[in-house]
Amino acid sequence: MSYTYMFRPAVESDLQAITDIYNASVIAGGSTADLTPRSLDQRRAWVESHRPPYGVFVAEASVAEDHGWMDDDANPEGSTDSEVGTGARTAVVGFGALSVFYDRAGYDGVTDLAYYIDTDWQGRGAGTFLLGSLLDEARARHMRKACGIIFADNAGSIALMNRFGFTRFGLMPAAATDSTGTMRDMSYWYLDL
Repeated sequence: MSYTYMFRPAVESDLQAITDIYNASVIAGGSTADLTPRSLDQRRAWVESHRPPYGVFVAEASVAEDHGWMDDDANPEGSTDSEVGTGARTAVVGFGALSVFYDRAGYDGVTDLAYYIDTDWQGRGAGTFLLGSLLDEARARHMRKACGIIFADNAGSIALMNRFGFTRFGLMPAAATDSTGTMRDMSYWYLDL
């Protein structure tokens, strides 16, 4: 089944989905160095800290009602859903951010990318759509370079970095622990925009 993905800035009503998606990643381990889930207020403060030209964005999936919602192996109860007037159903299936890379003025125009996909939507093209949309947004905001800091064994994110032409410029061994207690290497990636 194919889905239509949409990309837009995050709004207040997205905060629960953003929190749920992020916390699922925290609990699973392997994609963030946060050791405990974040509260809704913590995620709200994080979203609000992104001032232009930076920002937080969501990816929504839409599918026509008469074609069914998800494959049988997905969990629609785990997604934040809404109805739209065209007979389609939408859900926030991921979020991403263009964040400050380093808070000194000489780094203006360099953005740190982060993105997370609902576990039920991984492997369905949502990550590819979201990263491509984040890069388009970074270019539209006149960023000159995008960076990603990723656990070196996160095969999905490494594949996306390679797909979009990022170059790995560093590896820090045994740099961070995740919520499972696993010590992980960090890989550092950049793309000239």
